[in-house]
Amino acid sequence: MGKRILSISMLIIIVTIGLLQKDELLTLIKEGGILSLFISMLFVAICVFFPVIPFPVLAGIIGSVFGTTQGVIVSLTGAMAGTMAFFFLSRYGFRDYAQSKLMTKPKIQEYESFLNRNSFLAILTCRLIPIIPAPVVNIICGLSKVNGLVFFSASTIGKLPNILILSYAGASFSSNKLFSFGLYGGYILVIFLINFVVMYRKMSKGSAN
Repeated sequence: MGKRILSISMLIIIVTIGLLQKDELLTLIKEGGILSLFISMLFVAICVFFPVIPFPVLAGIIGSVFGTTQGVIVSLTGAMAGTMAFFFLSRYGFRDYAQSKLMTKPKIQEYESFLNRNSFLAILTCRLIPIIPAPVVNIICGLSKVNGLVFFSASTIGKLPNILILSYAGASFSSNKLFSFGLYGGYILVIFLINFVVMYRKMSKGSAN
């Protein structure tokens, strides 16, 4: 009971900060400086739980303020802090409740089976190619027997390409807006095509059976 109360309190604080302080946090991020670094990480972590602004927009802003290299470090650190917090809250704070909800959804149980077969490769694939929504991956892995270090390693590697592209696009935006939009648009198109192929093959297998 104590873990659940603590988890609920943490979620309320995270959502409250995200909703009520969004504009102030964005202003602090755009100012740059040491404080802005930590504020940026905090805001990225909050957006893992509650996307008050789309992550591509936030990562792009961070990239434009700090540049590509520092932007990647800031966004990746914040994203992994939020992701690991989400993972541990699922594992220790809401395990019984979340497990009961997942048991009623066969599709999610199928995802869980997929993630348990080869944890590192499965998580890495889900991060690189977001066939399964990121929050669902966090929850399922938190409820499963996936090792925390494996989850952290696979998630970090899998998130890096997306964050690198977003940060580079953000850093290039002021000098070449067309390039920035084209870069991210091309990335989204590639992900869409991969998802389309995966879903098409899955539907073909289903109809064949």
